[in-house]
Amino acid sequence: MAKQTPLALGTEDIRKLLMSYAVPAIVAMTAASLYNMMDSIFIGQGVGPLAIAGLAVTFPFINLAAAFGSLVGVGASTLVSVKMGQKDLKSAEAVLGNVVLLNMLVGGILMTGCLIFLDPILYFFGASADTLPYARDYMKVILYGNLITHIYMGLNEVMRASGYPQRAMAATLFAVVINGALNALFIFGLDMGIRGAALGTICAQFLALLGVLAHFSSPKSFIRFQKGIFKIKGHIILAMLTIGLSPFLMNMCSCLVVMLVNTGLKNHGGDLYIGAYGIINRVVFLFIMIVMGFNQGMQPIAGYNWGARQVDRVIRVLRYTIFCGTLVTTVGFLVCQIFPRTIIRMFTADKGLIDLAEHGMRLILMMLPVIGFQMVSTSFFQSIGMAGKAIFLSLTRQLIFLVPCLFILPLYWEADGVWCSFPVADGLATITTGLMLGWQLKKFRAERWNNAKDSIALQ
Repeated sequence: MAKQTPLALGTEDIRKLLMSYAVPAIVAMTAASLYNMMDSIFIGQGVGPLAIAGLAVTFPFINLAAAFGSLVGVGASTLVSVKMGQKDLKSAEAVLGNVVLLNMLVGGILMTGCLIFLDPILYFFGASADTLPYARDYMKVILYGNLITHIYMGLNEVMRASGYPQRAMAATLFAVVINGALNALFIFGLDMGIRGAALGTICAQFLALLGVLAHFSSPKSFIRFQKGIFKIKGHIILAMLTIGLSPFLMNMCSCLVVMLVNTGLKNHGGDLYIGAYGIINRVVFLFIMIVMGFNQGMQPIAGYNWGARQVDRVIRVLRYTIFCGTLVTTVGFLVCQIFPRTIIRMFTADKGLIDLAEHGMRLILMMLPVIGFQMVSTSFFQSIGMAGKAIFLSLTRQLIFLVPCLFILPLYWEADGVWCSFPVADGLATITTGLMLGWQLKKFRAERWNNAKDSIALQ
């Protein structure tokens, strides 16, 4: 990738191109997942099982922050890719400036609002009197550093999409390594408890942000900070928010889902059930993030070639990414079904928590192999700017199917009803996605045939 320019997106072999963009993204996304897992492992081993439950209560908060981050970052990265495909670098740099301004605004508002109403929100998300102190201590630090997180994540997305996936990967890996070292220092060395994990996260992101800012300040970068780009432009903001609306809604649905799961488990089991879900969520997240890495690799390729009207290349990158994504989730299913207790013991030595997490893991992951296909297809529609279709598919799995299951199934099977809601929703969402994607591909083929006939008629 070192000698590859962004223009190669329209000419390079699709498989080679996808790997060159996806592998750095996969490493970065896997590292980001390990980033979160390390917090859970250090907290579980260094603080205790109730602290893991307290951390799990904060997951809706994390999803909320991720929702607003993706609303800006994902929309901006797609827009940058399309503008570069159209050879419009001036507009791409205008997007870069608006990313910084919008992330500062969104991050500041989110931080202020959540800090004011922190305790009521945590209770709403499933905290109890026992887990609230842990959740509060963790989220206060995270929220004070929210501005850093938003700017770092948004600019890292743009750096990857503008032709520097390896640098984006390096920034993430750097943050992961620093986070691990600081977690060990703050939790075990300085006895800071759960606050130490949060502080390590923010410090690591701040140091990584400095490197990303240096990249966009360099005259050698393909797009970079320029005079005049730090001005709010309505049409750019609207385009970013429209494209980013799909992952935003997906993360907002995740926020709602985790809240409902926590509430259901609290009512039908207790705090340890919430801790068990926290462990399962972190493990599944690792495989989901790998698929998202493939999606991030696909996004600039699909976006560029869609902008250049090279539909054949768009379809080829979709097919290969679906294959890779499905392979990842199938491997994840097998690993988690064969070695569940070995995985869970990394987080806790508490036998009761291990038993609960193993049972929940086996039920939740029953349909994991098909999730790769569903995720890639949703990301594909987003990558080519078909925001409406991407939004609908984002909503099917988590809102249209999963939320009703979380209300209905626990009435009959209590905690098992919560666990089983996931595979039921996954199966229904995959069927819906398959029908919509099949229709879209059929439309692409018809357009290619009509274009071919028009070309022959002109000869």
